[in-house]
Amino acid sequence: MTGKMQGLPPLRDVIARHGLSANKALGQNFLLDGQLLDRIARIPGDLDGQTVYEVGPGPGGLTRALLGAGASVVAVERDDRCLPALAELDIASGGRLRVISADAMKIDERTEAGEGAHIASNLPYNVGTALFVRWLSLDKWPPWWRSLTLMFQKEVAERIVAKPGTPAYGRLAVLAQWRSTPTIALNVHRSAFVPPPKVMSAVVHVIPGDQPEGASMVTVETLTAAAFGQRRKMLRQSLKSVKGAVDLLPTVGIDPERRAETLSVEEFVALARALDSNR
Repeated sequence: MTGKMQGLPPLRDVIARHGLSANKALGQNFLLDGQLLDRIARIPGDLDGQTVYEVGPGPGGLTRALLGAGASVVAVERDDRCLPALAELDIASGGRLRVISADAMKIDERTEAGEGAHIASNLPYNVGTALFVRWLSLDKWPPWWRSLTLMFQKEVAERIVAKPGTPAYGRLAVLAQWRSTPTIALNVHRSAFVPPPKVMSAVVHVIPGDQPEGASMVTVETLTAAAFGQRRKMLRQSLKSVKGAVDLLPTVGIDPERRAETLSVEEFVALARALDSNR
């Protein structure tokens, strides 16, 4: 059984009636294409009876699609102007929408959404990467969330799925790929948004996997921050700040004269494992 959401006015009418406009300071760009929003809501799979955590719903475009797919939605919105429009959606869904008026960077989303929730969001551009890194950097793994379906600037999306040896490959790719599988599920043209952003966008879908044994999140973060913080330097130079890392490079088969962007995710994990076992 999917959620019944018939009889809702077009989003453009809702935005006009409530006098809403995208707030540049909050990184807002409204997505109004109902068919596109329904496609995004289908990316995580069957949401009927599932809980979805959404950041920055704005006037509720994606929220509508998620509720229409049968989900219960916990949405965090810091723009009070959008709350009346979201309240109408709560009524239309029969109470399956709970809106938290807060800054998403300052709340405990695991407590609010609960174990096993999906995260789906047209992320505000100004906090998207920070939230993504937070969800990837949890000590407990597998994480509380079941999947991530997130809208990013296309350039950021390409960094998340980048492979070694490419210009986009860096710390974000390693953090996203060492214990989860990210894919670009959908490219979204700038004209789909109101107002149109200056750049193209893409929806990234992430499924968590198993954490490699013997390697900790803290060590992977430390290594990638050091290695890519000086990415033009050889590893024997860039990893000097990580105690013991340079000495361990040959033991895991990594030439100290290589640069960070040439290392595979598996090689970063191997080095992290060696560091952790030597402590």
